[in-house]
Amino acid sequence: MDALIQKAATLHEALPYIQRFHGRVFVVKYGGHAMVDETLKRSFARDVALLRYVGIQVVVVHGGGPQINETLAQMGIVPTFQSGLRVTDDATMDVVEMVLGGKVNSEIVGLIADEGVRAVGLSGKDDRFIRARRRGPEQKLDKEGRQVTVDLGRVGDIESVSPNLLGDLLRGGYVPVVAPIGQSASGEALNINADTAAGRIAAALSAEKLMLMTDVAGVKDQNGELISELTSEAAQSLIQSGVISGGMIPKVRCALDAVERGVKKVHIVDGRTRHALLLEIFTDQGVGTEIKKDNISL
Repeated sequence: MDALIQKAATLHEALPYIQRFHGRVFVVKYGGHAMVDETLKRSFARDVALLRYVGIQVVVVHGGGPQINETLAQMGIVPTFQSGLRVTDDATMDVVEMVLGGKVNSEIVGLIADEGVRAVGLSGKDDRFIRARRRGPEQKLDKEGRQVTVDLGRVGDIESVSPNLLGDLLRGGYVPVVAPIGQSASGEALNINADTAAGRIAAALSAEKLMLMTDVAGVKDQNGELISELTSEAAQSLIQSGVISGGMIPKVRCALDAVERGVKKVHIVDGRTRHALLLEIFTDQGVGTEIKKDNISL
C-alpha cells in the first residue's frame, strides 16, 4: 500500500508542472546512448507520448553520429579528417542525408507512433525551414599547436529558421521529428550540428524549454558535484575558469545562445537515465542542470 501511495504522491508533485506547461512548446534534442540502447529508445518514445498527452507540444531534433559512422564503414567510405575534425565531402553528405533523413528519422517516428501519438519526420530542407550557409575555411590548431586552415566541406551554420511549418504541425497535433540538415540559398544540403539546430528551432518557436539529452549527468562543479541550476552569467564564469571544459563547453554555449534568443530555460539531462525527461520536468528536484537567463527567476 505504501508503494501505491507514493505513486499517487508523485502524480500530485507533477500536477502543478502539468498545469503550468499545458499548451507550451518543448524542444528535445535526442542523442547519445539513448538513441542506440533498445530499452532507452522505447522509454524515450513513451516519455514523448506522455508529454503530448498532458498537453505539451513537443518537437524532437535528433542526431545520429554512430549510425552515420556505421553506414560509412559498411559502404567502404573512408572518412577524411582535418585537425581531428571530420570533413563532410559529397559522398559523406549523401550518407548523412540517407541515415539522418531516412533510417534514423523514420525509426524515431515509428517508435513515437507506436505509443499512439501522431508523429511526422522532416528535415530542414522541407519547406526550406532551416536556411544555412557553408561554414567555409577556418583557422585551427593542429596536434603540434600550429595554426592551419581547415575546410570541413558541407558543414553548415544556420542563417535562419522559419517556424511556420513546425507551428502548423504542432497545431495539427503532430510531434515533428527533425533531422538536422539545412539548405543553402543555392539548394545545397548541409550538415548541421544537432544541438545547434535544436537551440535555433527552440528560439524560433519561442519554446518554454529546450531539453538537451547527453551522456553525462549535467554540468558539474569543481568538486564533481552536479549543479542543478545555473544562470547564464554563472555558466559563463564556469567556462572561463575551466570548471566547464571539453565536450560540455559547446553544450553550455548552445544553451546560452538559446536563452539569449528567448528560450526560457534549457535543461541538460542524462539520456542514459530512464525517464530523465519526465524526472527533470515534473519533479521538484530534477535530475539534470537547468540554465536560464539572469533576469528570469528559477
